[in-house]
Amino acid sequence: MPVTRGTGWWKSRYLLHWREGSFLTCWLSLCAAETLLTCPSSCTCNSSSLEVDCSGLGLTIIPSDIPLDTQTLLLLNNKLTTLTGSVFANLSALHYLDLSHNFLDLLPQDVFRDLANLTDLHLRNNSIRALEKSLLQRTVLLRRLDLSINGLSQLPAGVFDDLTALHLLSLRSNRLQNLDRETFEPLVRLQKLQLGDNPWECDCNLRDFKHWMEWFSYRGGKIDGLECTLPKELRGKDMRMVPMEMFNYCSQVEDENGSSSVDQTGTPCAKDRPPLLSEPKAEPEPESSTECSQKQRYRPVSVRRAIGTVIIAGVVCGIVCIMMVVAAAYGCIYASLMAKYHRELKRRQPLMGDTEGEHEEQKQISSVA
Repeated sequence: MPVTRGTGWWKSRYLLHWREGSFLTCWLSLCAAETLLTCPSSCTCNSSSLEVDCSGLGLTIIPSDIPLDTQTLLLLNNKLTTLTGSVFANLSALHYLDLSHNFLDLLPQDVFRDLANLTDLHLRNNSIRALEKSLLQRTVLLRRLDLSINGLSQLPAGVFDDLTALHLLSLRSNRLQNLDRETFEPLVRLQKLQLGDNPWECDCNLRDFKHWMEWFSYRGGKIDGLECTLPKELRGKDMRMVPMEMFNYCSQVEDENGSSSVDQTGTPCAKDRPPLLSEPKAEPEPESSTECSQKQRYRPVSVRRAIGTVIIAGVVCGIVCIMMVVAAAYGCIYASLMAKYHRELKRRQPLMGDTEGEHEEQKQISSVA
């Protein structure tokens, strides 16, 4: 006979399943809460904004027990000198990272590799002297990047190629002397660029970047002043105010330097030249540095010719303006004289009409008589 199960058995079965489900739910909730509330010692954590503040604690290493769901991490005003490549490996949810006011020198090329959601990166006031080309390759959502007050003397080609969403870039107070236009062309959404307080050399090496600056300003971008330190003729002047005509001599200088550096005896690249018939065969020289394959930097000594051209153009424009003012004044005087003449003419016309009427009346009286 089949065994019949009563209502009590089904209730007990249902209560058992309900208890098991409740226990599992509570356990998962406790685990999640434990993960959320875990906070590094001495740091301040905000569970609502998912912010971890470890500022001003004198840290020499970054804590390893930072919650995995942290979105804002503040590590400014510490004593950090180096970062390992995996220090941010588990913080893929991070949006805002501030490492300002530390002693960071060299950043590993893969230190930001796992921060794909990062939008704000602040590295202000450190000792960074160089950047790796692939340092920011994975931070494609980055909108604000602050590299001010460091020791950067140059930027590697392609370091900003993947930052198409960048809106603000600060390179103030570094050791930059010139920049390449190609470095900034990928920044299609850039709105503000800060480049002040750098020892800019306003020579031919900065000519192409000057072209990019004018295009950037034309499309509405904001850029602060670039005060020239060299050459001495432009010292203290703002690069934005220097006219492009000042760089017209660069092509001529490059042609002259290029022609003078070809086939010169005694230069490092002269070993590639075939020997003349009158020259004895010399022993092959060891390979020199890569300077032979690279074009030398051209540093013009003076820009007096360009300054003279600007002065002459200004004088000519001034003479033309004076002539236009004289012509305008002559036109005004002529117009006033003509107006006065027409007013006098209109005033005399009624008098002339009355005289003619009197003559006609006299003629009629004489004819009647």
